Amino acid sequence: MQIGEELVIAILDSIDEAIHVVNEEGITIFYNQVAAEHDGLSREEVLGKHLLEVFPSLNEDSSTLLKVIRTKQPIFHLPQTYKNKWGKLIDTVNTTLPIKMNGTFIGAVEIGKDYSKIKDLSNKLMDLQSKVRGVSKKPNEIYGAKYTFHDILTKNERFNHVKQQATKVANSSSTVLVYGETGTGKELLVQAIHNESARKQAPFIAQNCAALPESLLESILFGTVKGSYTGAVDRAGLFEIAHGGTLFLDEINSMPLELQSRLLRVLEDGMVRRIGSPKALQVDVRVIVALNKYPSECVKAGELRPDLYYRLNVFSLEIPPLRERIGDIPYLVDHFIGMYNHSFQKTVSKVDEGVLDLFARYKWPGNVRELKHIIEHAMIMAEGESLTKELLPNHLVESHAIVSLPSLRPLREALQETETTLIEAAMKKSGGNINKAAKLLEIPRQTLQYKLQKKKF
Repeated sequence: MQIGEELVIAILDSIDEAIHVVNEEGITIFYNQVAAEHDGLSREEVLGKHLLEVFPSLNEDSSTLLKVIRTKQPIFHLPQTYKNKWGKLIDTVNTTLPIKMNGTFIGAVEIGKDYSKIKDLSNKLMDLQSKVRGVSKKPNEIYGAKYTFHDILTKNERFNHVKQQATKVANSSSTVLVYGETGTGKELLVQAIHNESARKQAPFIAQNCAALPESLLESILFGTVKGSYTGAVDRAGLFEIAHGGTLFLDEINSMPLELQSRLLRVLEDGMVRRIGSPKALQVDVRVIVALNKYPSECVKAGELRPDLYYRLNVFSLEIPPLRERIGDIPYLVDHFIGMYNHSFQKTVSKVDEGVLDLFARYKWPGNVRELKHIIEHAMIMAEGESLTKELLPNHLVESHAIVSLPSLRPLREALQETETTLIEAAMKKSGGNINKAAKLLEIPRQTLQYKLQKKKF
């Protein structure tokens, strides 16, 4: 070993972070003393050995080092809670990075910061403050959006396209219409749009329009002046409070039609008049609305005024339901497990195949919100390192919403069968007229004639 290498190792050993380096095969090539203390191991037990040999509770998916080796992508600031060899609970925030030398990938490094002591001290301090004051700490008032596009987790091509569109529209002040089933994450997307916009330092106000009487919702949105009705006081409405920022109106189709008409006027001229006031105020508010079903259905059902719909539909974004992006489920499950490991002080690191198979066959009427709550339930029940079917809520396991996946067969065979069925239906409907059948199928007459001869109809 050269003096330069000895100096680097001495420096890495002296810092307060755990450092674990593996080569491209997952073999440990550097492991400093802090990392050894975290894991309750000696260096000799780890150096020169494969990760899964030393840490049998890990697997190819749960190990962040192996994941970075596989994907070549960094993982930043991931909270982890685990018990070391001696049963001590360790809280860390880890960053795992790929290592390249002269453009060639050679391994990965994980840097972990232990904040167990800080967390314990913080909890004790909060408990002490509560006892001294004799009351619980009041929550802070927040007029802002919490989530960004980085918080929207998906590997689905269709949903990623929606995120790209949302990123582009974020920089404008145009009205945006977001629609998707309950629990798909509409407000998450709306908050991300606000935080990506020039209005991100201004207020973000959200209001659900469902289950509120018309008079109450009107006063909430537009404000009141003293004496306008019995008990009325001077109070600003949400349009005034959101001035310069974003107002998010969820379930807009639940808003009474008369109130929708007033909303339309505000969107047209930006003028807001409090209930009972003779004067109007000019407001600068970006309005984003959401629906939990297709806009055309709302208009047809008389729940949404057509003129308001055309005004709102400057830019629309549809969030696909979870059942149409099944590939996201393992990704989301890992995320929720990591989140609840941290908050519940658990050490779950793997999910049984039976659980993921069940999740893939479930219809998910509550979408991502339902998945999150199911994982929360399972994590409360969990005692070991695995998430098993026995930990899931009974309604999920016994639900009639479980659907059987179709048996797999060659794609070519399935396509040929579908094509034959469609051609037969078109020929029957056209009374055997090839020209009419070709028009029904929207293919050239020559193409249909060739297929008829080939299939010997």
